[in-house]
Amino acid sequence: MAPVARYDCIGHGYIRHRRTDPRLAARLWAAVGPAQTVVNVGAGTGSYEGGAAGRTLIAVEPSTVMIEQRGPMHPVVQAEAEHLPLPDGAFDVAVAILTVHHWADLRLGLSELRRVARRQVVFGIDPTLHNHLWLIEEYAPAIADLMATEPTLEEVVDGLGAHTVEVVPVPADCPDGFLMAYWQRPAAYFDPAVQAGTSGFSRLEPADYVEGLARLAADLDNGRWQRRHADLLERTELDVGLRLVIAG
Repeated sequence: MAPVARYDCIGHGYIRHRRTDPRLAARLWAAVGPAQTVVNVGAGTGSYEGGAAGRTLIAVEPSTVMIEQRGPMHPVVQAEAEHLPLPDGAFDVAVAILTVHHWADLRLGLSELRRVARRQVVFGIDPTLHNHLWLIEEYAPAIADLMATEPTLEEVVDGLGAHTVEVVPVPADCPDGFLMAYWQRPAAYFDPAVQAGTSGFSRLEPADYVEGLARLAADLDNGRWQRRHADLLERTELDVGLRLVIAG
């Protein structure tokens, strides 16, 4: 399923489970720095645009369903990352937040970021580390198969000519419900709304993960998961593969 069609199907109610984490937002906007003009490509519902207060920000989002859930703070253009209807060099910074793995043509999309802005800040995922998440390794390996078709961190770095890659640990109580956010809250993965808010689950057929989640439920009931992952229960944050890639 194409990314736009996917989010027009699964994006309803997206803002209930994909809320801003202020700690991740602080890292993002620290990377953006003092830039006064920003374009947010693949902007979704705009959950990380609060840091743009006092700046000029234009959002670009292809999905009608996602656009309809946006607030009125910043104007939005309906378009795809690979074809930005924006002038060359129009912005100080282009940001892309957890979106490049959905683009149909990564290199073209990244070249568009470089065309319209002098600097680029991409919040992305290192698939190698992402696939070591206990959920994927032990209960839903089909998600790793999906990630095999997605861009590597090296491809994003190369496509941007990036000079900096920062590790961004995910807090244990992260309110932004992307797949890795619940690394310390396994029961959340049983919630159909949580599943629908993650591209990992939403791209699978139920047969690909129902048996694994049944095993997870049993492991939680008998304490096996807690014993196996006792170290995680002591942590306040974890590196699950979230990366800031900075160029320009």
